[in-house]
Amino acid sequence: MYNDLKDKVALVTGGSSGIGKAIAERFAAEGMKVAINYHSGSEAAEEMVKAIKEQGGEAIAIKADTTKEEEFLAMFKETIDTFGALHVMVNNAGIQKDIVSHEMTTEEFDQVMNVNLRGTFIGCREAIKQFMKQKYKGNIINVSSVHEIIPWPHYAQYCASKGGVKLLTQSLAMEYARVQIRVNNIAPGSVDTPINAANFDTEEKKKGAEDFVPMGYVAEPAEMANIAAFLASKESKYITGQTIVSDGGLSLYPSHRNWEYDELAAEFTDEI
Repeated sequence: MYNDLKDKVALVTGGSSGIGKAIAERFAAEGMKVAINYHSGSEAAEEMVKAIKEQGGEAIAIKADTTKEEEFLAMFKETIDTFGALHVMVNNAGIQKDIVSHEMTTEEFDQVMNVNLRGTFIGCREAIKQFMKQKYKGNIINVSSVHEIIPWPHYAQYCASKGGVKLLTQSLAMEYARVQIRVNNIAPGSVDTPINAANFDTEEKKKGAEDFVPMGYVAEPAEMANIAAFLASKESKYITGQTIVSDGGLSLYPSHRNWEYDELAAEFTDEI
């Protein structure tokens, strides 16, 4: 779909499952060379690389803990050594934990902040260093959450980390706008990924989650990957410092949504 992405190099953190996996696969389908980062689940990452190569693409899998600076730097070096450049950086690695706030330890707080915010900062910093070295109008795509907007009981550390990603995105976008380095952010709502599996593991829970979303369904990771491909391409070249909230209307005060069309909704189609 985006011809300008062909042969460009992308590094995707947390790329072996969920939204990261969908983004890496979409980038490969666009003809990009993809470095797929994983922390655990090497088998899934290697299977992705094998599938991409079988389809004529180029990909590598790199194990790294994004909270450990030395491992992040080694991952960057391997990406550059393998593909010779970097054009798109996707900071997707993230975790969430259900913890009552007054019982949360500082270690538990730091763990989520380190993965979600500190790791994203390191990824942004190293990507910008490489773009400045290449004198290339590079592209950074961060992945936050609708909970950069919506408070979430028991997830104070998660919300704080994702709110930080939003302001980090805006600050870096402003700082490097003059040299055309773009920094944007995707804020997903309810998405059917392993990190959310416990929320959808029964029909009752799944229906409850779907009913809470004004558009009436939980998204697939590929729907977030579509946004990433757009942001990576020149089709979005005048967009920087922005968060694209992809949440089916979840941030629009869902308890106030219009219920009168529930029965009618099944009759609507996107077919012409």
